[in-house]
Amino acid sequence: MSMVQVQPIRVSVRTDWFTGTPREIIVDGRRIPVRRVAAVRREVAAFSVATGPRTIFEVVTRKGRIALAFRHRSHDWRIEGYDSEMPLPFAA
Repeated sequence: MSMVQVQPIRVSVRTDWFTGTPREIIVDGRRIPVRRVAAVRREVAAFSVATGPRTIFEVVTRKGRIALAFRHRSHDWRIEGYDSEMPLPFAA
């Protein structure tokens, strides 16, 4: 299994009220529950001021792993990668 980078796909994400970690991903009206967060990478100095910082969450779902990016300036969630074993589209 390896993480495959894709053209970023805008999604809706429900997060934990207190920690802000993803709990559910909504893609095309389908809900994908997040089982656990495998890794978190904060990229605060990697981008220009215009782009702003982002945080990457590698989450585990029932079908595989997904790399979710949260852009802090625009409050935007995107899928930027998925496990190579996971079928497309990101079915729950």
